[in-house]
Amino acid sequence: MRRVRGPVFPLLRHPLAPLSRTGRVVVCVLFALWAFAMSVAWSPAFADDSQAAPAEGPYFQLAGGDPAIDRLPLKSTQVEARIAGVIADVTITQHYKNEGQRPIEARYVFPGSTRAAVHAMQVRLGGRVLNAKIEEKQRARIQHETAKREGKTSALLEQERPNVFQMNVANILPGDDILVELRYTELVAPTEGRYEFVFPTVVGPRYHKPSTAGGSSSFPATPHLKEGEAPSSSFAMTVRFASPLPVGEVRSPSHGIEVAGEGTPQAEVTVNDTVSHNRDFILHYRLAGERTATGLTLFQGDGPDGGGENFFLAVVEPPLAIARAQINPREYVFVVDISGSMHGYPLNTAKVLLRNLIGHLRPTDTFNVMLFSGSSQMLNPAPVAATRANIDRAIATIDQQRGGGSTEIVPALKRIAALPKASDVSRSVIVVTDGYVTVENEVFQLVRRNLGNSNVFAFGIGTSVNRHLIEGIARAGQGEPFVVTKPEMAAAQAERLRKMIDAPVLTQLKARFDGLEVYDVEPATLDALPDVLGGRPVLLYGKWRGEPRGQLVLEGQAATGTHTDVVPVRAPDADASALRHLWARSRIQQLSDQEALEGGSGQRDAITALGLHYSLLTQYTSFIAIDQIVRTSEAAAPVNQPLPLPQGVSNLAIGEVGAAVPSTPEPAAWLSLLVVLGLVGVALSRRGKW
Repeated sequence: MRRVRGPVFPLLRHPLAPLSRTGRVVVCVLFALWAFAMSVAWSPAFADDSQAAPAEGPYFQLAGGDPAIDRLPLKSTQVEARIAGVIADVTITQHYKNEGQRPIEARYVFPGSTRAAVHAMQVRLGGRVLNAKIEEKQRARIQHETAKREGKTSALLEQERPNVFQMNVANILPGDDILVELRYTELVAPTEGRYEFVFPTVVGPRYHKPSTAGGSSSFPATPHLKEGEAPSSSFAMTVRFASPLPVGEVRSPSHGIEVAGEGTPQAEVTVNDTVSHNRDFILHYRLAGERTATGLTLFQGDGPDGGGENFFLAVVEPPLAIARAQINPREYVFVVDISGSMHGYPLNTAKVLLRNLIGHLRPTDTFNVMLFSGSSQMLNPAPVAATRANIDRAIATIDQQRGGGSTEIVPALKRIAALPKASDVSRSVIVVTDGYVTVENEVFQLVRRNLGNSNVFAFGIGTSVNRHLIEGIARAGQGEPFVVTKPEMAAAQAERLRKMIDAPVLTQLKARFDGLEVYDVEPATLDALPDVLGGRPVLLYGKWRGEPRGQLVLEGQAATGTHTDVVPVRAPDADASALRHLWARSRIQQLSDQEALEGGSGQRDAITALGLHYSLLTQYTSFIAIDQIVRTSEAAAPVNQPLPLPQGVSNLAIGEVGAAVPSTPEPAAWLSLLVVLGLVGVALSRRGKW
């Protein structure tokens, strides 16, 4: 046998030999890029996503399917709001109709105001009116399922979150027209003299982990229409004022409106947008006069609706902010959501906001930026001075983001909580997100327990943000919530934050009632109220007994010394019966916050008792209305009413696999690239083929 000299496979020794010089260069570059990509993939910046799993997010659903089933039973939503002083009474009428040939059960998930006290539900079926009753949640579910099996028409209203509700209407027969009427009341508090009434119209898609990856949320999976697809149901809204003062500067940054009677106490607003229920409806207005919100309103519950209890509401506007002679060193940490639901319009809006916030920091300030989606990354290992170079670099990094991946907000906040902090530094944490997650209570608990040495402010970005999360973060962190729905609003909201942070208006705040016997006051501790920030009023709820007399005294420390505000007690207002619902809603919110801090459901009994006594929808109580007439023996087909995607939210918000933060490669990655290129260059130079 002939002996072969050299390797049997010569390409293993000189793999580039058959190639031209250009070919060898191309192969070397491709190999180097492959090695670089592998080093980036295994770098620490992406380590958080090694176990990433697909989101159990909502799914797309289009009209169609079984022709015997009406796939879109919700035909219209009519909203009528009446605003008297600082109290809004809102009535929502949903029209359901079965245009198919089978009985159906319609399921519809819809938003509500975070401040809403939902206190009544009524169902109209043909010529019959069914008044709903409040029941413990599990009991109501059993009653609903029993009625459905028996062939009775039943409507069940449940609270999934303080700002998300679910309506189930069972046994809607072919040809049925069913009207479901909901009523709630809420407080419309002023900010720097301007009032803002918000009516959310759509629930944005929520990201949550699968149960196999540690997720535990029970948030209802809701079908969504594709990006840009208009809903089939109609929406109409009217706001009527019954004010003691003229209503002026009526504007809506979200919708086209028509205003009648502006400048009078009986102004009226109607929405004239063709497609209007894919974003929050926001209405701004002012009342004539100065400090009109400062006052004490009493309600005497002697009548049939009063329940024998007396209630009060105090809305006290703080004095104008006074700049301090000396400001302690300040540190800012910006926590920015760049997940899939932020892609496009929301992230672009966030960029405008951050350019305003970061771009106006003082040279004496320090700051850092965290970007998070499926993983998180800090811009700097430690806070850096707010120099022009550092600010420009931070803004440039933020501008490069495009949005993608899941929304792992809890690990991001845990990382912030672990950051060391000097004792003489005032740290403010600014969270920027659309809030499309289902871990609200976990976030609130984390902020309350671990970020107590910081002021936490939350910016909700987008046309239909999760206000429950945004407001809850601010409440837990003793900060303030902000919502930015348009890029042009960013500068004003950034300036509002700066005014608040620059100089707290009142510290060591205390309140007392002279001459008026009060009890069950919210907040419970009147001698240790939170600091008053610029432009934010003080709100006090409670009960009173005895004679309506005396005054409310509010004292605190301002930059110039002790500040005192005195509010006299006036005669009870017979039209202020909504105060009993507002007080109960405030007490339930306080108990819910405590429950989130403790974990579990330790306040279930107390919250349930309040919901049943004051006929309020809570996480543990539901409204149920049942028609006692058996109407069918055929099983109802379930129909999930699809929702439009909020304006500006892309299809990337739906069910995307968790992704890491797109980032600049770490130094180790660059080093690996140089090493690879160096080795290739040495090998080629030895061959002398260049």
